[in-house]
Parts: sequence; structure tokens; C-alpha cells
Amino acid sequence: MTNQKQKKKKKNYVPYRLNLLFFAVFLLFSALILRLGFVQIVFGEDYRKEVDREENVTVNTLAPRGKIFDRNHNVVVDNTPLNAITYTRMASTSSKEQLEIAKQLSEVITLDTKEVQERDKKDYWILTHPEEAKKLITDADMKKVEDGEIEEQDLYQLQLDRITKAQLQEITDSEEDMKVLAIFRELIKGYPLTPQIVKNQDVTAKEYAIISESLGNLPGVDIMTDWDRQYVFGDTLRSILGRVSDTESGIPSERLQEFLAKGYSRNDRVGMSQIEAEYENVLQGQKARVKNVTDSSGNLLRQEKVFEGQRGKDLVLSIDMELQQIVEKVLVEKMLAAKANPAAKAEFLDRAYAVVMDPKTGEVLTLAGKQLVKDENGKTEVLDHALGTFQSAFEPGSTVKGATVLAGFEHGVIQPGSYQLDTPLYLGQQRLKKGSYVNMGSITDLTALERSSNVYMFKTALAIAGANYRPGESLYVKPEAYDTLRSYFAQFGLGVNTGIDLPNESTGVIGPDKSLPGLLLDLSIGQYDNYTTLQLAQYVSTIANGGYRVKPQLVREVREPVEEEGLGPVLQPFKPEILNRVDMTDAEIKRVQEGFIRVYHGNQGTARGSKMKQYKPAGKSGTAQSRYVQTLENGKKVGYDTLNFNLIGYAPYDNPELAFAIMVPYASTGFNVTGGISTEIGDEIMKAYFELKEKRTNGLDNPEEQNTITTEDGTLPEDAEQDTEDNE
Repeated sequence: MTNQKQKKKKKNYVPYRLNLLFFAVFLLFSALILRLGFVQIVFGEDYRKEVDREENVTVNTLAPRGKIFDRNHNVVVDNTPLNAITYTRMASTSSKEQLEIAKQLSEVITLDTKEVQERDKKDYWILTHPEEAKKLITDADMKKVEDGEIEEQDLYQLQLDRITKAQLQEITDSEEDMKVLAIFRELIKGYPLTPQIVKNQDVTAKEYAIISESLGNLPGVDIMTDWDRQYVFGDTLRSILGRVSDTESGIPSERLQEFLAKGYSRNDRVGMSQIEAEYENVLQGQKARVKNVTDSSGNLLRQEKVFEGQRGKDLVLSIDMELQQIVEKVLVEKMLAAKANPAAKAEFLDRAYAVVMDPKTGEVLTLAGKQLVKDENGKTEVLDHALGTFQSAFEPGSTVKGATVLAGFEHGVIQPGSYQLDTPLYLGQQRLKKGSYVNMGSITDLTALERSSNVYMFKTALAIAGANYRPGESLYVKPEAYDTLRSYFAQFGLGVNTGIDLPNESTGVIGPDKSLPGLLLDLSIGQYDNYTTLQLAQYVSTIANGGYRVKPQLVREVREPVEEEGLGPVLQPFKPEILNRVDMTDAEIKRVQEGFIRVYHGNQGTARGSKMKQYKPAGKSGTAQSRYVQTLENGKKVGYDTLNFNLIGYAPYDNPELAFAIMVPYASTGFNVTGGISTEIGDEIMKAYFELKEKRTNGLDNPEEQNTITTEDGTLPEDAEQDTEDNE
């Protein structure tokens, strides 16, 4: 009986203990579930971001830039493929590990050690001499850190400052150290998980092969195909095409934040000038995107391709590279011939410019400039100076007289057919003489343009100013008269932006003085304000097409890139854009056109010596007095009076296909020398243009048909864009 009670009592204790155990387990599981729920709900998003940040890092890799073609679809700028060796460091990679990789690479590849700087040597010395570097920090330095006088990171700078020249010389004297250092400095430039080019120039087949076979033993090292910009036509139009930065310079510091905000990397190559810079957003390729999956320590686990990348979009220029080459050759030949001719007195002739446009569309066919300089041995060297066509301004001379006559028409002070007596003017009691090169007597506006009368323009300008001229007496001209005359000139693009799609265009040089009446007279004949060659080209195009100032354009189309040779579909065509219509009637413009025809075809025309009259040219020559300043070896500056020989024109005069402007500054010191060089250049331009046209028409080439500004009845086409904004 007693045994049975004891057994029953023992049985009651077992379930009780089990219940306690189960309850305890239940509480533990409940706490765990509550904790997991709390973490998931409250901090789940933060932890998810942290995991994504550390395990999935997307980086961009290089993509080639778009190509550039001329109007006839000839490749102007291309990409040359380059074998490249790259290095991608992990977030956890130490400097010592990078140094070890550099030592291994130094046994395979060679880099130019000329780029190694003193700071690179110091960093390398500290890394390779840790015990000696530690001794450069004194107890006093550590005390300053403890006292808060300096920051701990300042200790490294103290080490750098205390490295002696003798210690650095140890590295310089060691060819092995310099080879390793040249590679090491390239490895440490890169950002975590971003490929850094170690070498892409002159990578030999042997180097490429050994690296490709050793990738497993070189963490982070890889091989790829890089690219370099190739300018197919050499120096032709080189300054206009611009340049691209290299991986060494990357993004210019002054624009770093701008490009980083657009998703660029610091070492990306970008357009630095002119077309390469102006159309950076078009030419820049879309980078391939690779997702690097890493562990929490930053070690690479695998790579996943997100986007294959794409070459940048292609540009089709309005430039005719074949014509451009011919015009550049002509400029050089004519300058050298003039300098070799003693009678030309071309001692200071050192540059010449020519712009050729389609006067109906504004498309620029050539933008040519050449400059002659002396090298160290006194030998003449020819430089491309196409930038001078729109960035350098000179005295235009009589080329502006068409605008002066039209200003007189519009202001109502003269009418087509008005006579003026061409005899010298005498200003003030000093009787300052202002006349033409010869007394022409009573002449009309047409004769004034044909023979280039100064006096006709003087009297027109004085009438616009409301000035009362009496020989030998003081003459007063209101300052507003300058603004009035310039406002007419501005309608043609003189003294204002032409609107060309290139940066840093000059608006010319506007004379500041409005107090002297003689300066207004000089302004009317192109002897006061200075203009660029491009401004003159826009001005003569406006007269040629019947009064429409058209925006000069260098880019015709943006094209989709394609892998095969040739061009892809058009993404964006550039239509002709009218900036303004001049405030002159068609009859008045035709009157000036007739005067320009007489310049070439009249018996006394200033360009009657042209040998290309079969192309029906019209235009206006201009000889302007200028000042050449020479800097002597001792630094002294000496000024010389010179002449600019300029010419504007278009052809054929009854249906203009091309308009041109030529400026030859400082062409001669002989004031009895005529401006034959500009007429000769103009002849060669017309000859080249029409001969190329004939060759292409006969099937040797097939340029695409162009849009024009006006239709046969003289009205604007529907697709022409017009900007009527005031341009004064």
C-alpha cells in the first residue's frame, strides 16, 4: 500500500516538470519571435539597404565615343582599339596587397617611369620601409596627438616631410623599384570595384598573352579592349574638332562636380574643347554596367552583367572635308608665295582665314585658318588656326559697304540711284582729309560699291547721324549715331554672335570712343569695329539669300551608332534656322546685289581681275589699314602700319550655292599694293567647289540633297525655324 502511494507521487512530479519545461520553451520561442518581428518591422529596411550596399555594387565600365563624319559620310574622327590591362581593387584590398601585385606585374609589363613624382616616391618609401618610417615619428609628436594639438592623420604628413633626399635616392637609383613604383601608382588611382587602366599604350602581344594566362594569380587584374581617338584627316580642321582627355587627366577639376552629377567617373575621358566638348552628351558612350556581388568583407564573389553598354551616338558634320583640305592648301600656298615675292611686301603676313557657307541653309562647308610660325631653328612651320575664323577679329575694310548702303536706304537718307559727289571731306580747322583712293566725281550707289567709294559711305553715315558738314569747320556727331549704324550692321550678323554651334565665339571688337566724328566715318567703311571671318560670311550670306540671316551650323545630324561600317538611322536632323529678316525691302537688297555683281563683272570693279567669272561670282573686296605689333628679343614692342586684304562673295549670283569670306590680316606694308591674294583665294575656292560638284554629279560621289531657306517663289519653307529675337 505504501509502495503504491510512493509510485503515484513520483508519477505526479514528472508531468509537472515537463509542463515547466514546455512553458519555458514556449516563452523562449515567443521572445525570439517577438524579437525577429521587431527587427523585421522596425529595422528591416535599414538592414536590407546595408546588405544591398555591401553585397551588390554596380559599376560602369568604358564605352567608346561616337564617330564623327563629314557631309559626304567620310569618317573624320574614329576610335582605334587598344589592348589594355586593367586593375579593379576590392574594398578590403590593402596597400601592401596592391604593392605585391605591382611587383608581380613589373616582371611582365613595363611602364614609363617619367610620370613618377616625388610624392609617389615618398609614399612608396614609407610602404617599403615601415620600420624606418615609424622612427620618423617622435614621442613629442605622439604627445601632441594626445594633447589634441595635432590630429593623428597629420602624422603621415610629418613622415612625408622628414624623408630625406638620400632616402628617396635609394628608390631613384634602383631600376627595379622604379618599375614597381610606376605600376603601383597606377593601381592606387582607382576607386573600389571600378576598373582602372594600368596600361593601354604600346601593350605588346607578349605582355597581353602573359597577363591573360596569369589572371588567376593576379587578383583584380584583367585585360580588355580600350580605345583611342583617331583623327583620320590629320591636322585638317583639328582645332575645330577639339580634343578628349585621357585616363590620366580624366574630368577637368573645374567641371568635376558637374560631370559626377551626370553619372561620370573621375577618370572618364570627356570632350575638352570645341566639337568634342560641345556635343559631349551625344558623343559620350553609354557605359556597360556590371554588378559586383561581394561578401560583408568586401571580397568579390561574382560579377553579373546588367547592361552591355553602347558606343556614343555619331555626328554628321556639314563640313566637306575634301573641300576643306583644298582650301587649307590654298591658304598656305598663297601666303608662302606672297612672302617669297619682294614686291608683295608681306614681311608680317602670318595668317589667313576662309569660311565657306551654304547661304540658304547656313551649313558651314569649310572653316579654314592657317598660321605661319618660326620654330627654334628659324624654319617656317604651318599650324592649324581654324579657331581664328570665329574667335579672332580684324578690320574688315570696304567689305561692309553693302551694309552701309542698305542702312542708308532703310534710314531714308539715300534711295537706289541716288548720286553723291565723291570728293574729299575736310574735317575741323585742321582740315583732316577723308577721301577715297581716287576722286570719282558724281556717282550712284552702284558705282560706289563697284569702285569702293569711301566718300559715298561717309556722306551716307553723316546723313544717318543728322550731322551738318561744312568743309574746314568743326563737325558734331551725336553719340547715338554709332548705335544707329551698328544696329543696321547687327541685322547682318556684324558685331553680334552668329549663333554657330561652337563655344567661345567672339562678337568682334567694338570701338568704345563715340566722341570723334571721324570715327563714325571710319565705321562706315570698316575701319573702326573689327569682325570675325565667320561674321563676314554670315553677312554676305544674308545679302546673297535675299535678306535672311541664317544661323551657321556645323552639325547636320545625330545618328544611331551601328556595329558595322557606315551610319545608322537619323536620330536628330538639324534644320536651317533663321535668326532674323533684315529690315530692308527686296528691291533694296537686289540693288546691293547688283552692286556686288559689278565688283566682279564691272569695267572698274575692284575684283574684276578674277579668273573665275564663269561661275558668276558677286561680292565685295576690302582693304583695311591695320597695325602689326612685333615683340623684339629684348621684349620691346614695335608697331608697323600694315594692310588687311579681305574679300566676301557668293556664286552663282542668280542662284547662290556658296558664300565665302576671306580675311588676310597684316598682308602687306606697301600701301600701293593691291589685295590680289584675297581675290586669288576666292577664285580657288570657287574652282574647287564647282569642280567637286561636277565630279560628284557625274557619279564619282553622291552628296545628299540639302534643305534650302527659300523656295523658288522666295517664301520661307515650312520646316525652317525662325527666331525673330532682337539682335542689336
